[in-house]
Amino acid sequence: MNPTAFSIGGFDVRWYGILIATGIVLGILISQYNCKWREVDYENLLNIVLWSLPIGIVGARLYYVIFEFDNYKNNIIDAFNIRNGGLAIHGGLIFAIGTALIYTKVKKLNFIQFADVAAPSIILAQALGRWGNFFNQEAHGDAVSYEFIKHFPMFIQKGMNIQGVYYNPTFLYESVWNISVFVILMLLLRKSKKNGIVFMTYIGLYSIGRFVIEGMRTDSLMLGNIRMAQFVSLTGVIAWIIFLAVSYYRVGLKTSRN
Repeated sequence: MNPTAFSIGGFDVRWYGILIATGIVLGILISQYNCKWREVDYENLLNIVLWSLPIGIVGARLYYVIFEFDNYKNNIIDAFNIRNGGLAIHGGLIFAIGTALIYTKVKKLNFIQFADVAAPSIILAQALGRWGNFFNQEAHGDAVSYEFIKHFPMFIQKGMNIQGVYYNPTFLYESVWNISVFVILMLLLRKSKKNGIVFMTYIGLYSIGRFVIEGMRTDSLMLGNIRMAQFVSLTGVIAWIIFLAVSYYRVGLKTSRN
């Protein structure tokens, strides 16, 4: 598996970067379309993206480097090299959402309205980004037998054959899960006008899938014996359940009063 798509003047352009960039562009185009469904100002959304995106990338790398610091402490410069991967989505989301919150607060905008519109784009970009992991031969699971891997397309078999050993393509599971969540969010965006339902469903459904799939991976960021992605995902699921419970309670309370 060659992680380099092509070279320009001796500079290698890697599939990882191409797929992430493609996900970003596609996400922006979809969010422009989705703004019409919720009457959200696209120009303000684009401004939020222009601020949140670079800060989110910095956050994703910083999050990863903190947990893998032993691999960088003797070569700090390498911590700035993201061409070989090493972007933790939870770190990116924390920094990007934080930036969006600050921006909307300063501009006196409704954060959750913009978050609802952006959620489908975010999960789709994540789905494409996982294929960058495929080309880097990372984000996979334990070694598996040929009897297991033979059920996958040949290009997956070849990509998951690392130094003669086949590995469980967990990147593929998450990509498929994320695409499924994207479809659900797109439908929900059109069916429900309730602020927050799309964004929180994104948090909840993504977290469920990530929690399960993370348990299969071999490269988890660890805090002691805790897989950080599972811990953060569990927090996301709990937040989603609380949101749904509170929303249901408020609807019931409003109905009883009427």
